[in-house]
Amino acid sequence: MNAIPEPVDIAILDDYQNVALDMADWSQLQGRAIVTVFNDHIEDPEALVARLLPFDIICVMRERTPLPRAILEKLPRLKLIVSTGRRNASIDVAAATERGIPVARTGYSSDATIEFTWAMILASARHIASENASLRSGGWQRSIGAHLRGRTLAILGLGNIGAEVARIGAAFGMKIIAWSQNMTAESAAAAGAEFVAKDELFSQADILTIHLVLSGRTRGLVGARELALMKPTARLVNTSRGPIVDEAALIDALRARKIAGAAIDVFDVEPLSPLHPFRSLDNVLATPHIGYVSDSAYRTFYSDTVADIRAFLDGEPFPLSPPPRV
Repeated sequence: MNAIPEPVDIAILDDYQNVALDMADWSQLQGRAIVTVFNDHIEDPEALVARLLPFDIICVMRERTPLPRAILEKLPRLKLIVSTGRRNASIDVAAATERGIPVARTGYSSDATIEFTWAMILASARHIASENASLRSGGWQRSIGAHLRGRTLAILGLGNIGAEVARIGAAFGMKIIAWSQNMTAESAAAAGAEFVAKDELFSQADILTIHLVLSGRTRGLVGARELALMKPTARLVNTSRGPIVDEAALIDALRARKIAGAAIDVFDVEPLSPLHPFRSLDNVLATPHIGYVSDSAYRTFYSDTVADIRAFLDGEPFPLSPPPRV
């Protein structure tokens, strides 16, 4: 049995929608834990440490609140971190392990992100957001959309999500091409895609959609050079991670109309600053990192969070988060 005195103090961070307590049966921890929910986000490191100091267990929602070594070293009471999803690149797992703090993980389904990717592709191609805004202000038919059948869907990364995006693209009658650093012609063909060289991926794309894990190799992979290869009618979709794309280069390309537009759910810094260009550029469809945000995903996240905490308190095994990819 774990020797931690009960009740333990638990912090649930960044519960923007205030739903964490409704998405799981927290009564399983009744009498064993005092749960505090925070709906806001703290960016300042000193303020974050001050908030987290009283807690034994911290529950984070994906990468919303980073926990680097500099933060962990200032939290002497911390005994457990529970991170929703399979891995969390914003937590210094090595530093936590050195301090004897396990980092638990939860189950995760990619279905929500796959569906959302297609919502972004369709909304961008057919100008749904701008047409809705126009309608609400009294307008009527202000733009001409682009159909998908016969167009080229270029997929950067063919993992679980990329492969499913490819399958749906084929159902729309699109030509599917793909590239990544480790991809082969055989692995692409298994997902119903044609493997092409990197430059061809960008130059042939009508829709370029990104589905890579953020790592040292993929950070900044899409830069000014790659964007310059794209057609002026092409659109970029990123529901993966913001830093895979050079943000400044993308803003320049959008301002100069070098590409038709971008649909973006992920950013270098989140939440996005109030004056960020992505909030105002008329050829950008931007959403607040909600690709994974669905009722079923949240129920899995928080139910597994409760299960992880219960196992920890009982001295039972629970799934651990792997270190980030390099």
